[in-house]
Parts: sequence; C-alpha cells; structure tokens
Amino acid sequence: MKVGIIGFGKTGRAVASVLLESKKTNLQWVVRQSRLLEHRSVPEFLGVVSEEPGLIYSKEEYSISELLDLYPVDVIIDFSSATGLEYYGVEAAARGITIVSAISQYPNEKIDQLHELSQHTTVLHSPNITIGINFLIIAAKILKNIAPYTDIEIIEEHFKEKPEVSGTAKIIAGALNLPEDNIKSVRAGGIIGVHEILFGFPFQTVRLKHESITREAFGNGILFAVENLQGKPAGFYSMEDLLLPFFKLQEPEEEEVIGKRKSWWPF
Repeated sequence: MKVGIIGFGKTGRAVASVLLESKKTNLQWVVRQSRLLEHRSVPEFLGVVSEEPGLIYSKEEYSISELLDLYPVDVIIDFSSATGLEYYGVEAAARGITIVSAISQYPNEKIDQLHELSQHTTVLHSPNITIGINFLIIAAKILKNIAPYTDIEIIEEHFKEKPEVSGTAKIIAGALNLPEDNIKSVRAGGIIGVHEILFGFPFQTVRLKHESITREAFGNGILFAVENLQGKPAGFYSMEDLLLPFFKLQEPEEEEVIGKRKSWWPF
C-alpha cells in the first residue's frame, strides 16, 4: 500500500521509520512546510535500510495535484498542523485517497471539513492514534457503564517543561463525560507521556494506565488504522470504530457451545 506523509516533525519522523520497516506499506513521499531537507531520502535521513523512495518535498515545490500525478498514493497520513488539511484535503477526497489525520488540536471547522471530505472518501481522525490510549478509553467507558457510581480521576505525567494540561487527558475526560478538574498533572524529568484512569470503588481500586515509551507508538497505531481501513466504504471513522470489533472475545460457534452448556448446567 503506497502512503504519503504530511509533516515531518518528531512524531512524523518516528512514524516514517515504523512505516519504512513495515512490509505492509510503501512510503512514497513526505511533504514539509519548509524547503529544508528538500529531495533528501527519508530512509537515508533516518538511517533506515529501505528501497522505498520516501523523498522529501516542500509545499512550495509541488501542488498536491502535481505531486499525486507524479507519485500516486493510496493513503495520506497527516501529522502536520491544523492548516495542513488545506493543502491536500479536497484533492485527496476527489481521487478517493484514504485520509488518516492524527492532528490533536483541530478547531471545530476543521472537524466539519473532515466530515465533508468523508462523503467522498474514507477518513479517519484520531487526536491520539496510539493503540494503547484508544484501548484505554474504550475499557474505561465499559467500566464506567458497569459501575457508574465509582469515583474517577485522571492522572497525566509529562516532561518537566510541558506547561499545559495534556490534550490526551482532556480527550479522556471528554470521553468519560468528566470535568477537566478531574485531571491531575505531574511534571518531572523527561517523561514522554503517562496517562492513568483511577476508578475508586468502595472496597477496591482499578487503575487503567498507558505509558508512551517512544513516539514510534504512533507508527504502530497508523499501521493498525491503515490495515483496518482497507475495504471500508467512504465515511468518517475513529480508532474506536476500528477497535470495538476486537472486544468480541468469543466467536459465534463458541457462544453456541457455551449456550448449550448452560442449558444443562445444574447451577
């Protein structure tokens, strides 16, 4: 599957390295705002052994239509900024190219624009595209449904210089319909990112915790998203949409057998 990346900051570079090492994707190009690194090879720049082209271009050199004519892709992955969508969105949708956006701070009008594009192509948006965080949120929702009376607190830990409250923690709070006052922040050393949801029961405590070791975790999430979006019709998707089917632990045949066991079980 041929992919292109918009944005080549720290996270974009980590994602590119994961894609280059995967056999499921073929990195065609990266587009940056700056002309710095223009025409450099991403594999060479990152020190990854790969035969994939993965050349770096700037927005000034090619319009997206020119770039796609020269180097077509099946998926565009966006790790740039809230304005990046203006460069590729309409053209990608017109060509039926899958859009995977991992921009965390989208204003409402950009979300609306993604929904409009999803009428013509497959679009996924996830403010935090790691598999672990999205699993954490779904598991927390399930536990809250089981025990809505519990006390719930969110603890987020990041590197000492991070001034603002974690955007991911705010997403977790929103998903659980909790006020942001329920978020407790810790700043220390070089912590990349730790998010914990604490459920306080009367006689027990449950802690759901996710820790980012490196930014390559975003690459794992991208691979999962790209693979599970294949064959999906045009529409707007979230990581939750892709993960929920995996929460069905029993196959239909197994459920039938279990049902038969229950029919004669004496207790």
